[in-house]
Amino acid sequence: MAAKSKRARTAAKLTKKAVRAPRSKTSNKAPVSKLERVIAALRAPKGATISDLMELTGWQAHSVRGAISGALKKQHGLAIASTKSGDERVYRIGGAQ
Repeated sequence: MAAKSKRARTAAKLTKKAVRAPRSKTSNKAPVSKLERVIAALRAPKGATISDLMELTGWQAHSVRGAISGALKKQHGLAIASTKSGDERVYRIGGAQ
């Protein structure tokens, strides 16, 4: 089998790229980034605990709290409400703080 020339390989790559559909920002697909997964978990009716979010993302507790405080509250402007349920705090998007 003969090796493809550089021009043939480039043309093949361009053809593959043209065939792919562009991503839609309003897609019904599952959340892609870890932060999107955190937002989806916090929008759930029952909310999420720090340990839930740690398991979901693989982050440490201080990183989850930092994401809630920095990325969600300050950068995205989301209102995060927390309530104490038993020994753990449950976080949700929305509601009074």
